[in-house]
Amino acid sequence: MAVRSTREEAVLLLRQGTRNRDVSLQLGVPVGTVSWWKYQDRAKHGDFPAPERTTCFHCYADELNRPAYAYLLGAYLGDGHITHSKVCRTQSLFITCDDKWPGVMDTVEQAMRQVFPKNNTYRLQRPGCHNVKLHSMHLTCHFPQHGPGKKHERAIALEPWQQEIVDAHPWDFLRGLIHSDGCRITNWATKTVDGVTRRYEYPRYFFTNTSTDIIGLFTATLDAVGVQWKASIPRPTGQVNISIARKDSVALMVAHIGPKY
Repeated sequence: MAVRSTREEAVLLLRQGTRNRDVSLQLGVPVGTVSWWKYQDRAKHGDFPAPERTTCFHCYADELNRPAYAYLLGAYLGDGHITHSKVCRTQSLFITCDDKWPGVMDTVEQAMRQVFPKNNTYRLQRPGCHNVKLHSMHLTCHFPQHGPGKKHERAIALEPWQQEIVDAHPWDFLRGLIHSDGCRITNWATKTVDGVTRRYEYPRYFFTNTSTDIIGLFTATLDAVGVQWKASIPRPTGQVNISIARKDSVALMVAHIGPKY
């Protein structure tokens, strides 16, 4: 009796209804390879349904949820990246979210679903964080800033249509940047009046990034909404810290962005 190959064993399990991930774990094969084998098997037998095309405002003039896109753009510039899969022949968007902020993770995933309503989203566990992920062949249409190497090692500039969206929805863009590479902290100080020492607490916002271009997009958007800021001297690593501390400016940030949660 002939021994089945790993691929044949995988196809048999898939035909029996076993999930791709379970086949991957059982046979020790990458889940992307299992997905590709499943695709080829179904196509070979003529029972592979024609996939519903994904959404793309650029290629198909589909409607784009602009506030959600402005937020997702900020999150992508802060903690996102795009990869290309030769096996599945598609692109993957990853936004890395710290497990300390489950609300941010939910907001990122919701924005992905609003911008790409016909695509599934996933969460991949990593040490201390999750990668919120989706697949689409049109990711670079939405994020033309993608390119080889790290973001701080190449020029980052918005296309005119992106700048138009950011101008219309600046707070969504700023929220995405703060949720990725920013934070809100509470400082405190004491003051003695008439022999009584009182403690005063006040919030501040910070945004830290190594890309001077992304820092420029952040501060230009702050200027547009009337928020005053100060920049630190670049660290040896190249990171620049933007501080928002003035009371009226912090009040605007609190009203429109709030805390990370």
